[in-house]
Formats: sequence, structure tokens, C-alpha cells
Amino acid sequence: MCAPARAARLDGMTTNKALMTRFITEYQTNRDEAVCDATLAEDIVDHTPMPGIPPGRAGVKVLFDAFHAAFAGFRAEIHDMIAEGDRVVTYKTFHGVHTGEFMGIAPTGRAVRIDLIDIVRIDGGQVVEHWNVVDQLGLLRQLGAVEG
Repeated sequence: MCAPARAARLDGMTTNKALMTRFITEYQTNRDEAVCDATLAEDIVDHTPMPGIPPGRAGVKVLFDAFHAAFAGFRAEIHDMIAEGDRVVTYKTFHGVHTGEFMGIAPTGRAVRIDLIDIVRIDGGQVVEHWNVVDQLGLLRQLGAVEG
């Protein structure tokens, strides 16, 4: 690959990582809906949706409204981010204190951490596809919903 093409490819990956960092910091943590609208395609396809969550950007908003309602001080911590081509992989942890009902579980007052890995595909400066793996069992254990 010639130097200009490689530089352009690296710039694209850096731009994609910056877009995801902005989404995680400004929307997932700080709830800036304008950032959600700017960074996610309206018809984003979630290949690993939570049950009962509508499709598209509207579903992402429903999900994060639920997280913020259930977990006081909800915030995301980025541990690692890798970009290759049009994909960005992020390993992160959500933190909060369980002060509202979540998934039918009454508030426990417990501090929780939810570890997850997200993979997104970016096209035209917006996230158009999403896959993730979430430690749901770990969360349920922290909330006392399952033994372990």
C-alpha cells in the first residue's frame, strides 16, 4: 500500500475511534441526544438487541433511558478500542448504583459494573451496524437475581 493510501486509511480509523469515543462519552454517559443523532444512523441495525427494545436509533435511546433511570451515576469507562477499516471494537464497563427498577428487579442500592464488548460498523460518519457481548450473568449476580 502506498504511503498516501495508508495515511488515508489510518486517518479513517482514527476518525472512527474518535466518533465512538464521542458517542460513549457524550451520549452513553452524559445523555447528549444531539450526539446520539449525529453519530448513529436512524436505521442502525442491532444484531444483538435486548428483548423488548425497538429497532433503530430510537431503540438505543430507549435502552439508555432505562440504564440512566435504573442506575444513578451511570457512566461508561473505555478500557480498549481497536479500529480496522470500517469497524471499531470497544471493550468497556458501565458503572452505576442500582436505584431504580431494571429488568423487573427492584432497586438494590448496590454499585454495579457491566462489562461488555461492542463491535460497530461505520459508514458515512455514522454507526450503521452494532454487535455486542454483555456480561448479563455478572450483572444479575451483582443485583442478587441469581446465585453465584
